[in-house]
Amino acid sequence: MFTSFSTALSALGAHTTAVDVVGNNLANLNTPGFKASAVSFADLVTQSLGAGLGETQVGFGVGRPVTLRQFSQGAIQASNGPLDAAIQGDGFLIVKDSAGRQLYTRGGNLQVDKDGNLLTAKGQKIQGWTASGSTLDTNLPVGDIVVPVGTLRQPVASTAFHADMNLNAAAPVGTEFSTSIETFDSLGTSHIVSAKFTKSAANEWDYSISIPDADVTSPVTPLTGTITFDEFGIMTSPSSTDTPPQLTVAGLNSGAADMTLDWELFSGTTGRVTQFSQPSAVSANAQDGQPAAQLVRVGLADGGQILAQFSNGDQLVVGQLAMASIRNPESLVAVGDNNYQLSSRSALPAIGVPGTGGRGQILGGSTEASTVDIATEFTNLIVYQRGYQANTRVITTADEISQETINLKR
Repeated sequence: MFTSFSTALSALGAHTTAVDVVGNNLANLNTPGFKASAVSFADLVTQSLGAGLGETQVGFGVGRPVTLRQFSQGAIQASNGPLDAAIQGDGFLIVKDSAGRQLYTRGGNLQVDKDGNLLTAKGQKIQGWTASGSTLDTNLPVGDIVVPVGTLRQPVASTAFHADMNLNAAAPVGTEFSTSIETFDSLGTSHIVSAKFTKSAANEWDYSISIPDADVTSPVTPLTGTITFDEFGIMTSPSSTDTPPQLTVAGLNSGAADMTLDWELFSGTTGRVTQFSQPSAVSANAQDGQPAAQLVRVGLADGGQILAQFSNGDQLVVGQLAMASIRNPESLVAVGDNNYQLSSRSALPAIGVPGTGGRGQILGGSTEASTVDIATEFTNLIVYQRGYQANTRVITTADEISQETINLKR
């Protein structure tokens, strides 16, 4: 009879713990990346009554419940944060707290501090790889990711240009056609390169390429020559094996270095200039220089790449998030702020690039929702409440029986 008291008391403690777990799950219903915990009950050792070798067994109640964190996939939700990340599949983001501990998280609300460090919402530093110049080496050990803040990208001087165009085969001798393209010097100053084509004979066009005299301290000698076509309108001279025509620009007023511009007339062995009986026109042009550009924004792309976008439209990969794969994530210990740390039962993490080695994928502009199901938790809450009430009834009954037993001697 006295065993029933301790048995019921163990059940009260177990069900209290279970209600606490449900309360914690419901409290984190809207916590990004949160993984719900389940409660596992186990009975205590039984005692045998009488000489029946176990024919009559009475247990000692229920043991302390074990909570199991369930690392199932949460729903992927679109977000407005340019640096938000959601993990689809297995794995964790790697973070370091202020004490230097390496922790793991599925929470993907990321931000940048004043020094450019990529942080979680609670201030832990995200680990990965930072590009050095234009090189990103993911074979190096992981470290703090530092993204550029307010960076001014230096200009790139133009060294070559080209234009895909057609010169009108039906035009009379003496017909002129002009086009231009913008280039940049070593200081990022813009210079307009003008090209004028004059039909000198059947299947022949003379060209003259120059820049404005106002851009230089003394006039530049124009680049001149002749383009020859065959009877099918295909350029025959210059040929693809010839050295590209070259315009040399010296004495720029901007103070920039002298420019040497190659006119690329061929794409492989295919000429970029044709002569067909159609109006003279340029269909495309390009050059390899860039002006100085201001950093506009930094965002996270799918795959965990950190992209910097500049005012000239260029995008540059400046960092890469690392991911850790842990074979038995259920053994991790929650330490708050959406973070977990390894326990003595945890397998060593395998760190690498997302989408490799069994690691999941990172989706930019998204977050992973909590795995808490409100209907399931409310059902569990009712069940645990009824279990608690039932065991209080056992204690009440055992107390009444004890009182009746004491009253027998009166």
